[in-house]
Amino acid sequence: MRPTQDEILMQTAEVISQRGTCSRLSVGAVLARDGRILSTGYNGAASGLPHCDHTDTGSTGCTRSVHAEVNALAFAAKHGVRVEGSALFTTHSPCLNCSYLIINTGVNRVVYQNLYTNDHGLNLLEMAGVVVQSMETESPLTELELDQ
Repeated sequence: MRPTQDEILMQTAEVISQRGTCSRLSVGAVLARDGRILSTGYNGAASGLPHCDHTDTGSTGCTRSVHAEVNALAFAAKHGVRVEGSALFTTHSPCLNCSYLIINTGVNRVVYQNLYTNDHGLNLLEMAGVVVQSMETESPLTELELDQ
């Protein structure tokens, strides 16, 4: 059966997530308009900085990683790509801070595959009138799972 555009864009986000440089969690994001990719991003340390390594620490979170959604939006801005009216496909639902940026850049639809630690970002997006859709395939990540 032929996959939908949404399925292809989410599969692309999954592939992009493999480039993530944070050992805690790999996240991929794709910005698209009319089924065409405008920009992509993955999570990890800022360009030129050492990758995030949480394998030997008891860290409860990553403070070095730039989120995939932010990287996709930053790449588009850096190269003059207009994202207003676009859709964001992301392997994990946006956090609250990413959601503020998504709203302010004019993205009007967010499709996510897995729920991140909570739904605060999703609630904010919905309050702002952004269409939020789930293509959830796994159970939500818990704080304990993210710490590993």
